[in-house]
Amino acid sequence: MDFKKYYHLPATTEEIYAALTNPLTIELWTGEAAEMSTIPGSEFSLWEGSIIGKNLEFEENKKIVQQWYFDGQPAESIVTIKLHPEKGGASVELRHTNIPDAEYAEFVDGWDNSYFGALAEFFEVE
Repeated sequence: MDFKKYYHLPATTEEIYAALTNPLTIELWTGEAAEMSTIPGSEFSLWEGSIIGKNLEFEENKKIVQQWYFDGQPAESIVTIKLHPEKGGASVELRHTNIPDAEYAEFVDGWDNSYFGALAEFFEVE
């Protein structure tokens, strides 16, 4: 199944991009160590390995494309995050394709609360 949603964050596209790509900043808002690089083809790990995959494409301050793994194996599940500046912050366009049906509700909840919910709280605190 596919999931698409827009999130509005009180931060610039530059701040959001750094929060999604800089391992030290990721650790600040997730509370967990992260492995992340902006080199296409590099692998990443978030939330102590709860989310792992491969980085496919980066457009600085605009776009991130990743392939997510399930059960530690590469899958045809692609996450595309596009950042759009707007008044008072930025809009984040999320598209996650090929989510396993059995895990769809869990992923939607994760995106809304653990991922972008935590990121929104991080920027509101600063």
